[in-house]
Amino acid sequence: MDKGGIVQMAKLVAFYSRADENYFGGSMKYIQIGNTEKAAKMIADMIGADLFKIEQKIPYAADYNTCIAQAKEDKQTGKRPEILNLPQDIDQYDEIYLGYPNYWGTMPMAVYTFLESYDFTGKKIHPFCTHEGSGLSNTESDIKKSAKGAVTEKGIAIHGSSVDQAKDVLERWIQK
Repeated sequence: MDKGGIVQMAKLVAFYSRADENYFGGSMKYIQIGNTEKAAKMIADMIGADLFKIEQKIPYAADYNTCIAQAKEDKQTGKRPEILNLPQDIDQYDEIYLGYPNYWGTMPMAVYTFLESYDFTGKKIHPFCTHEGSGLSNTESDIKKSAKGAVTEKGIAIHGSSVDQAKDVLERWIQK
């Protein structure tokens, strides 16, 4: 609590990210840290938030083409992959910055697993995604449908191939 008796709620940056082989504007490249994870860490540093990486119990393949085929199949079947170390609750957070790559016009299915695991009543979700041309697609409305009780704020889409230069853009988005 602060001096005025107001409870200061914490912020969480929850994100799904993938390293290994990724697509960068027409070519493939192996990376050690996923683009969304880079953006998530920048945001967490800026706002003093906790970080939670949404990780599938059975991860997608390291090979990009195999990965996107697996992701497409999961989307088509509505699969909700099991997540490692899913927090028991997120009650202490009133703002959640939710990061994900754009997979087939939406979020990876593991992000749905995360969103459908909690009651978000009274919480704000700030979506951010990495992509190579598809932007946010329908992800803001997908979050509204999946995160019960949440207020979904205007999101931001960042080209994955330029995430290392995205700090200023992210700062402006956060300050809105």
